[in-house]
Amino acid sequence: MSLATMAANSRPVLPSNDSVYKETEIQMETESNQAEGDLIKKENEIDQNELKIKKEREMDPNELEIKKEYLLSIRERVLCTELLSEKDRVLIDGSEKSNEIVADTIQKGDLKSMSVKLKGQNKNRPPPMKFDINDRICPSLVDVGVNEEPSACPYNPNCRYRHDVVEYMKERKPDILPGGCPNYRNSGRCSRGISCLFGEEHVTPEGRNKENPNPVSPGSEYFNFLSKDLQKSLRKKTYNFKKAEDIAKKNNKNQPKEVEKNGKGTVDEAEAEFAHEEPAAKKTKVEIGPITDEDMISLKPDEKKKIDWKGKLYLAPLTTVGNLPFRRLCKKLGADITCGEMAMAESLVGGGQQEWALVRKHKSEDIFGVQICGANPYILGKCSQLLEENTEVDFIDLNLGCPIDMVYQKGAGSGLMRRRGPLESSIKTMSQLLKIPFTVKMRMGVYTDHPFAHQLVEKCRDWGVSMVTVHGRSREQRYTRLADWDYIRSCVKAADPMPIFGNGDLMSYEDYERVVEQSGVAGVMIARGALIKPWIFTEIKERRHWDISSSERFQYMKDFCNYGLEHWGSDSQGVERTRRFLLEWQSFAHRYVPVGLLERPPQKMNLRPPPFRGRDDLETLLGSPNAGDWVRICEMFLGPAPDGFQFLPKHKANSWK
Repeated sequence: MSLATMAANSRPVLPSNDSVYKETEIQMETESNQAEGDLIKKENEIDQNELKIKKEREMDPNELEIKKEYLLSIRERVLCTELLSEKDRVLIDGSEKSNEIVADTIQKGDLKSMSVKLKGQNKNRPPPMKFDINDRICPSLVDVGVNEEPSACPYNPNCRYRHDVVEYMKERKPDILPGGCPNYRNSGRCSRGISCLFGEEHVTPEGRNKENPNPVSPGSEYFNFLSKDLQKSLRKKTYNFKKAEDIAKKNNKNQPKEVEKNGKGTVDEAEAEFAHEEPAAKKTKVEIGPITDEDMISLKPDEKKKIDWKGKLYLAPLTTVGNLPFRRLCKKLGADITCGEMAMAESLVGGGQQEWALVRKHKSEDIFGVQICGANPYILGKCSQLLEENTEVDFIDLNLGCPIDMVYQKGAGSGLMRRRGPLESSIKTMSQLLKIPFTVKMRMGVYTDHPFAHQLVEKCRDWGVSMVTVHGRSREQRYTRLADWDYIRSCVKAADPMPIFGNGDLMSYEDYERVVEQSGVAGVMIARGALIKPWIFTEIKERRHWDISSSERFQYMKDFCNYGLEHWGSDSQGVERTRRFLLEWQSFAHRYVPVGLLERPPQKMNLRPPPFRGRDDLETLLGSPNAGDWVRICEMFLGPAPDGFQFLPKHKANSWK
């Protein structure tokens, strides 16, 4: 019943034969008709508004539906230009700049980018903060115990660090935030000593570093450090890689010559090798002559360490943002398997300190792997031997999915997928060398219209791979379009009985259950879904949509900062490194839309949210796309950002349609 009909039926009935009420009846009839017209007009306006809203939704079907009371009319997605370098400000600013400024701040090759808006960049980013070595205390004086004598600096008088402890202590500022040093509280002694920015409780006025008699967790919780002796042997090339070299040489014999890689046509030619090759089931192995040492040296499958992959939740190896503190947080929230960030095999074999930092693990990571990337079977073999002999890892993963041009053009990452000879030699060498499981992560293929992972996973099974993860996109797609789980299903069938993990667009337990049923995978790898909401592992295991509060999200960020100060240190460099990686994570985390704000949960990876406000001020702040607000959040944990602090998000979030 319409509003107008209800109003008409509710009018009083007057006696028509009574002249006294005749005039009153006519007047009321007029007023009633007018009210009825107003109601019909209002009803039409409501219908028009609903039609307009419906039409707007139809015009933009790629937006999440958020409850009306939380919608904002406008909120622009902007970069905080105050955090950019002068060069980047010129690139993003639409106003005209003088030729002098352009000449001073922009290289000649960058002039083509003047009209392009900055949305994140993967290379040539300035460091967030530069530190003057002349303002820092000498490492030989940093961590001196109460009853210890400082050791003499071996580089004096040419050492550029400060050596006057008394003067340094006079200039030492108070702690940047109350709460104490997490390293002193947890491990018993802060290795940053008098340079710790949270060190009032463990630094004496004389510049000595105290020990905590009652630490929370005494002893080291971190593993896989690069020792000085190992680094020296790697740099001087005295490390014994004979085992890896022999196996790689054996597997590299009679490999098909690699085709040239100068365009899409040659890629098709390389991929065609998989299509025209005789299936493994039809091949018959013919052995002539005496037995060789190949059968004696190679480990049998039963002799290798095994991992039960079935039903596991795997945190993807995430470059930059998949650091140790973030992995620790995800383990706390239910992740079963963790893997270090992609490390270049050549740098690991060369003893690179920065690359070795990527293989470090925490004791909470009970199933931990290292992902390596390379293009040369000999280097990959050496790297596998090196890691197994000198680190505590449960498996080693080979990256065949990295789409970055710099990696692809060297024939590594997704570029190695199409190089049949080096790929086969690499996988065979690594699987024969390792006593621990060897896994592979790949994409569907290089080009969208020519996927060939379903052929490659079958080869991997025959070459000795323990498990393969398939990302349901091609290299050409990067992270645009939805992942193809139907194609992953074809890979599962082709690789049987080898387990296949699937990867792509998981944001809720409903997504998890749907893709497992759809594809039949043994487990799932979660990447961006974990960056946006690390508690996705808890949601999947408890089969619920967690309407997490802003205070709980805030606490997880605080936990990350404490883990970061433990891992990177609590001095000025460690604090700023923690700040930088928290900001990198927030460039994804701000995209989370709370369950209580959605019309129909859960949130979908490919749908972008319209401008919205949270249920409280903190929830609104956590959902802000402005990097300036991210810095405000960081300052609540790590104190004010120093003068000259710069930040440009690394990742361009282009996954929404």
